[in-house]
Amino acid sequence: MATAKLLAKDGHKLILLGRRQKRLDELKTSLQTDVLTAKIDITDKKQVADCFVSLPAAFSDIDVLINSAGLALGMDPAQEADIEDWERMVDTNITGLLRVTRSALDIMKRKGSGLIITIGSSAANIPYRGGNVYGATKAFARHFSRNLRTDLFGTGIKVTNLEPGAAETEFTSIRLNDAKKAKDFYHGWHPLLPEDIAKTIQWVIDQPAHVNIENIELMPLDQTYAGLAINKIV
Repeated sequence: MATAKLLAKDGHKLILLGRRQKRLDELKTSLQTDVLTAKIDITDKKQVADCFVSLPAAFSDIDVLINSAGLALGMDPAQEADIEDWERMVDTNITGLLRVTRSALDIMKRKGSGLIITIGSSAANIPYRGGNVYGATKAFARHFSRNLRTDLFGTGIKVTNLEPGAAETEFTSIRLNDAKKAKDFYHGWHPLLPEDIAKTIQWVIDQPAHVNIENIELMPLDQTYAGLAINKIV
C-alpha cells in the first residue's frame, strides 16, 4: 500500500493485483491517479494468465512490475514444520512469482523496455531458526533475478532484487497467526517501515535508462548478523 501511494503521488498509473477485493477498492479510492484493480490469486495459473491478456488498452503497456506478493508461515524448525505450510510458501513465493513475471515479460519484450523489481528478503542470505523454506524461497528469488538479468541482457529490460530485513507490516501477524505476538516482536526496537521500502522502490524506478540496480539489502539499524552458533557439550 505504501508503494502504491508513493508512486501515485509521482503520477504513475497503477495496476493493483491482490486476493482481497475490498482492500484493493479501499486503496484505489485513496489514490489520485488512474488505477485498475484485479482480484487474483497468483497461485492460480489461469487467473494470472487471464488477468494479463485481458488488460484494457489504457493499462496494457506495462513499464514496471513489482513482485511484492510473499508469504511466510510458521516459525517451527524443519523437523516440526507443517509440510502444507512449506508447499503454500513455494506456491506463492516461487510458482506465483514465475507466473506473474513471465506474463509481464511478454509485454515488456514487445516494447523493448521495462523494469522488474522483486521483493526478496535478507532471509535469502542469512539463515535463522524457523526460516527454513521461507528463506529458501527468497534465495530462489535472488538467483532467479540474477538469471533474468543475464537472459534479458541487451533487451532493454532491467531487473532489480530488493531484500529488506525486518519490516513492521501484517507479514508477521500472518506468519505467527497472532496479532499480539507480532506487536510484541516489534516492541522496543525500530524495524523498517513500509514507507522505507516504498522510497527504495521509487529510487530504483527513477534511475536513468542506462542504470540497472542489481541487488539491494535494506536493514534496520537495530538488526544485524547474529554470528555463528556453537553447540558445546560439557
